[in-house]
Amino acid sequence: MMMNRTSELPPRTYLFVPGTREDRFTKAFATGADCVILDLEDAVSADDKPQARETVARWLTSASPEQRLRVAVRINDAGSSYFAEDLAALRACGAANVVLPKAENAAQIAAVTAGVPGVRVLALIESARGVAFVDEIAGASGVSRLLFGTLDFALDLDLDISDDASGLAYAASCIVIASRLADLPAPVAGVTPQLDDDARLLADLAQARNFGFGAKLCIHPKQIGIIHEALLPSAQALDWARRVLAADAASPGAARLDGRMVDRPVVLQAQRVLALARDSRF
Repeated sequence: MMMNRTSELPPRTYLFVPGTREDRFTKAFATGADCVILDLEDAVSADDKPQARETVARWLTSASPEQRLRVAVRINDAGSSYFAEDLAALRACGAANVVLPKAENAAQIAAVTAGVPGVRVLALIESARGVAFVDEIAGASGVSRLLFGTLDFALDLDLDISDDASGLAYAASCIVIASRLADLPAPVAGVTPQLDDDARLLADLAQARNFGFGAKLCIHPKQIGIIHEALLPSAQALDWARRVLAADAASPGAARLDGRMVDRPVVLQAQRVLALARDSRF
């Protein structure tokens, strides 16, 4: 499910579902989301957290193997009073993937993997401290991918990103580079809260892709299909990729196409484009 970049293609979309809404858990898979995040943190009030934890753990216990692999649980952060109980519940039901919010150091990752042996941790970077220690977090044992919590990061630094997200650029670049150095899949971009603004969703996705992000957090099912379609290689890109590989096959190491040398990075990029097109999820 949460894979190394050298294996199968990793998830493109992660859909949040409140941990209190068991009626939506199974329905979330029908949206086509690659991963469903059952949320015990922001989407659940303090009074409802015990019931949400019990609901999620019970559902995971009876879920199919395929569902369990496609589910991650966002627990409460390591500094909260709910952290230990969240880990105990997920250990008991054998959760496979955990989203750790407000990830700021490797010790927090170690606490999660000790509390839920064998779990894969998606580390949510959403503070200045998290960015400052992102290399340590990305390299921690058990981390399968980095996520960027843009809204909380903006709050931490008192940034207004409603119309201009340039203040996220440094943090975004740090997260992308840390992911690459740790041989993790390209990181996951933050949510777009404007539910009825497809243009904004696509603009946010395009900006994230330009930074090197490879997936996106979603807060509504309608966002899933739009993102998947936008991530499909265009007809022009597919044509270019096929011509690159044909030219390289005809003259390995010395090919030219459209006035450019076809060197190894160009060939690898062409292979990546065709791999996206062949992905059975599309």
